[in-house]
Amino acid sequence: MSETHLTDTTFSDFDLPAELMQGIEEAGFSKCTPIQAETLPVALKGRDVAGQAQTGTGKTAAFLIAVFKHLLTRPVDPQRKPNQPRALILAPTRELAIQIYNDAEALGRHCGLKLCLAYGGTGYDTQREAIEAGVDVLIGTPGRLIDYFKQHIYNLKQIDAIVLDEADRMFDLGFIKDIRYLIRRCPPPEQRLGLLFSATLSHRVNELAYEHMNNPEYVDVEPERVTAERVRQVVYHTSNEEKIPVLIGLLNHIDPRRSIVFVNTKRNAERIWAYLEGNGFKAAVLSGDVPQKKRQSLLRQFQEGKLPILVATDVAARGLHIPDVSHVFNYDLPQDAEDYVHRIGRTARVGKDGDAVSFACENFVYSLPEIEKFIGHKIPVETVPDGYIQKLKPPVRIKRREGPGGGRHTGRKPGGGRGSKPRRERRARNV
Repeated sequence: MSETHLTDTTFSDFDLPAELMQGIEEAGFSKCTPIQAETLPVALKGRDVAGQAQTGTGKTAAFLIAVFKHLLTRPVDPQRKPNQPRALILAPTRELAIQIYNDAEALGRHCGLKLCLAYGGTGYDTQREAIEAGVDVLIGTPGRLIDYFKQHIYNLKQIDAIVLDEADRMFDLGFIKDIRYLIRRCPPPEQRLGLLFSATLSHRVNELAYEHMNNPEYVDVEPERVTAERVRQVVYHTSNEEKIPVLIGLLNHIDPRRSIVFVNTKRNAERIWAYLEGNGFKAAVLSGDVPQKKRQSLLRQFQEGKLPILVATDVAARGLHIPDVSHVFNYDLPQDAEDYVHRIGRTARVGKDGDAVSFACENFVYSLPEIEKFIGHKIPVETVPDGYIQKLKPPVRIKRREGPGGGRHTGRKPGGGRGSKPRRERRARNV
């Protein structure tokens, strides 16, 4: 973590339980980031917080430390059953839920609290059995959590703390009804700690906080600047036909040791992957239909540096803390201005530098004015340097039975065939 991104406030300044402080020190944390320095003094007193901060600024550690301290210093109801969690942490995506769980294991390793994870796509019976065996902190995505809740695998009557992470993304993904369903089955706001975090505190997010929190204190960290300060942004105006040659040319002149190429459709992702592989770049596709185990394997290879390039749809734009992402390419400009912020937030995390390169092509250039209005400044325009665009080698052949990201392409219609599960159950298991 860059020292320039930290404050003078240290974690030892707070009155934290010794077992929690031990986990913090072993995780390598000493000084607080701005969101931690402003959030923890409020949350550690048991007051609700609605926080706004740029992605990658340490808010996960902020709410985990607050929740652990709250649970360790609050008496446990003697009537509480093992399958009644004391804290509920809600995340919009599988990747974010997994990341929160991993961080929670590291920070809380000495706290004696049982952590459980619930998300769709894999491990249905394993996750259910773990929750039934006993849970203190339940972390998960809305669909799978509601599925288990309706089966009476657990209940929410003993919740002492609730966290809603990436609240704005919950709205974007249509989860807000599910969120309200779960929150309304927890004890009332005045009987629990409530923490809400969002990249943007929009009107709808503020309304959610007002409805389900106990007079929260609002914490805004540098709200006047929407994008991360250390991201070097540039846009190239290209024709549709120039985009792949420009991308390959740029990659040939940089060190793409850890780059993400964002696209708007899975079909485009496969096409770009084929050209990258055909021109000497090892890459993989990360999209919504890649099986969860394969997705986690790809992310692990990417984090370890074994896979230099990910071609991703917006499933990867949130909830991924991947250290040292050097470049983000908006091959397709997003149609939602907020998605631009979340995409480029994959680089320049926790005080480091990074580059965000965008292509304004014939199809998506109309998104550029809205993006610039949202981020509050013009994105510098550059011309592709001479010699960068070279003749391409042919793309590799895409295997339709098993796509580049590992997902199968059987030709069947979604949900078709005999024995297909009811629509609601399928949705709950794959969130």
